[in-house]
Amino acid sequence: MPATKDYRDFVLEQLDLLDSIICKSMMGEYLLYYNGILFGGIYDDRLLVKIVDSNKKYNMQESIPYDGAKPMYLVDDVDNKELLKEIVIETCKGLPIKK
Repeated sequence: MPATKDYRDFVLEQLDLLDSIICKSMMGEYLLYYNGILFGGIYDDRLLVKIVDSNKKYNMQESIPYDGAKPMYLVDDVDNKELLKEIVIETCKGLPIKK
């Protein structure tokens, strides 16, 4: 089931503490970028972030975004804006900056 626009809008509203969030539609799902870094996405109305050493401290559950994909972390507390902001920042710290 593709992600709904309502859930996408909700997640983007929850991420409003961060500047420079970009959401790109991709085959019925949404990719999320912070300061140009792809950190996660919205898959089947679930917010998932890439697994990196810097976000392991949040003890999130692993989840598969779609068949054949690498596991990602499921952000299950999307209602907590401050925690969500921390998770995104920590995730991006562990990802390479593309030039």
